Amino acid sequence: MTTTLSDATVLIVDDEQSLADLYAYWIDEFAEARTAYDGTEALEQLDDDIDVMLLDRRMPGLSGDEVVDAVEDRGLDVRVVMVTAVDPGFDIVDMGIDDYLIKPVDQPELVETVERMVVRSSYDDQLQEKFQLVEKKVTLEAAKTPHELEESDEYAELTRRLDAVERDLDSAVQEFDDTDFTVAFRELPDGGPVDSTEG
Repeated sequence: MTTTLSDATVLIVDDEQSLADLYAYWIDEFAEARTAYDGTEALEQLDDDIDVMLLDRRMPGLSGDEVVDAVEDRGLDVRVVMVTAVDPGFDIVDMGIDDYLIKPVDQPELVETVERMVVRSSYDDQLQEKFQLVEKKVTLEAAKTPHELEESDEYAELTRRLDAVERDLDSAVQEFDDTDFTVAFRELPDGGPVDSTEG
């Protein structure tokens, strides 16, 4: 299992070729970068060598959502980061993604995200699920109003799932990576929305 950024292979999927190429240029300084310019090409390139996929959501042909479904169907062990201009909705709760970045993103944010995903690849399934849920919770709290969160059944279910996983993981805290501690504590102590200017 790849556990360092320099050993990682990252697949960048975006129908805007110049943007995919720019991301690849940024990533290629630190890890192996591959590009695909639509969802079909992404699925052709996806194999066990890919550690992280940076995936545009809105693409002609196969959308990013459909690519995520295909990854799950294939049972591939790849960390999926949605990198998109589409504001997150509550539908992301049930998506098989590890993080959700809103464009525009810069090189430090992109590289740090990839590095965090690579580290997580070494975690067991429960730890990976915990951080998937945390990322989704933070993303939604930054994008939605307190009233929208309170009224959402999906958000309530997300919170319940996160609470259950955290109870199961009490004994595994020593396995957390420093960068993941940062993510975990981006939430406010009272459970309210995070400052949307963060990150």
